[in-house]
Amino acid sequence: MVFLIGGRGLVGSAFARQCEAQGLPVDAVLQEAGPGQYEINLKHKKDVTEAALDALLLKRAVKAAARAHNMEATFMAKPHHDWSGSGMHIHVSLVDEKGDNLFSGDPISPLFRNALGGLRETMPHFMAIWAQSANAYRRYQPRSYVPMAAHWGYNNRTVSLRVLNTSPAATRVEHRIAGADANPYLVLASVLAGIRHGIAKGMDPGPEVTGNAAESPSLECPTHWINALARFETSDVVREAFGPAFQDVYYKLKTSERVAFERIVTSLDHQWYARVA
Repeated sequence: MVFLIGGRGLVGSAFARQCEAQGLPVDAVLQEAGPGQYEINLKHKKDVTEAALDALLLKRAVKAAARAHNMEATFMAKPHHDWSGSGMHIHVSLVDEKGDNLFSGDPISPLFRNALGGLRETMPHFMAIWAQSANAYRRYQPRSYVPMAAHWGYNNRTVSLRVLNTSPAATRVEHRIAGADANPYLVLASVLAGIRHGIAKGMDPGPEVTGNAAESPSLECPTHWINALARFETSDVVREAFGPAFQDVYYKLKTSERVAFERIVTSLDHQWYARVA
């Protein structure tokens, strides 16, 4: 999801031209809850690296179209504390050489249950990927329609792993926890790593969640940056998925960014604490 700042309505014609020129498979554009906030859907791609590139080019197309109309577009996860946040929702299915969906079943296949089990189990390990900035963690607030734990359920928009199975060919999981500012390549790689982990170990996701997931106990995710990075640094799951070199470099870079961000004294510090200290 994206926020357009400085005007009303999506700059449709310029955006459409940008997408057409780049061959971007934009499917739908929907207005969301925040002021100037829009959800933009991309069509399915068989090649996951092409899907990640589409997501990256989409951001550039939106920003270019906005600049052409003297506006600004941002994919910040939480651009204002009173506005709804923006997420990056990933839809994933698994097909065989014949094109048959291996996740389909009655209601889903055992393989899909294994994949969901892996996604649940590994979600806290990859939280530093889902939320890659200080601002991204401001999105995880109670009663904000943003999942904060590793729940799954059928067509339930309050869970982090939403299963859609309206038809065998369209059976898939919607991974709903990442922020809109995250790197799509790393997000997709982490999602696939979770699926692989669950299938390899034959994991089970446990019972589905019905109703409001916030009222159901589940495996919680670290929703503070320092805790997410600590989990990432020591995770065997991350090390297996990305290798020790990437794990170490990513942890050190993001820790340096976190320390630099948190050392800044803001106007809110002065407003809340200067006269009471």
